[in-house]
Amino acid sequence: MTGPDQPMAGHFTGGEHRLPVRVYYEDTDLSGVVYHANYLRYMERARSDMLREAGIDQRAAVEAGEGAYAVADLHIRYLAPARLDDALIVASTLVEVTPARVVIHQTVRRDAVLLAQARVVVAFVAPTGRPRRQPRGWLDIYTQLLAQGGPK
Repeated sequence: MTGPDQPMAGHFTGGEHRLPVRVYYEDTDLSGVVYHANYLRYMERARSDMLREAGIDQRAAVEAGEGAYAVADLHIRYLAPARLDDALIVASTLVEVTPARVVIHQTVRRDAVLLAQARVVVAFVAPTGRPRRQPRGWLDIYTQLLAQGGPK
């Protein structure tokens, strides 16, 4: 539910999830541009929001002792800087799903300008930290999302 006192939520356009993000002073470094690690924070928020909007309850999986996602591999490329008060869109698209991992393509844009892009591999791990299969229902959701489109 979206309302004036609800956190910002993203939305799906076909198979692409889009999350609006505003650059705040705390996001910038001494030179006045977004600090490189904050792009990772924006992308993490977008991935979490994508899963929530798709119907995947990560919190319930953790609380039930099933497991959680951990970033297993990340490749990011920075192309242009974001600055204070910029309105950004973080787009996330599923690329590949296996029983134990998900590959996601993510971009950060300011209007039509591509600022950063990444390929993120998340693995589903048991509370012990060992890889394990994702819940079957989640795989069904991912299959539906994959059918709606690939990276933009």
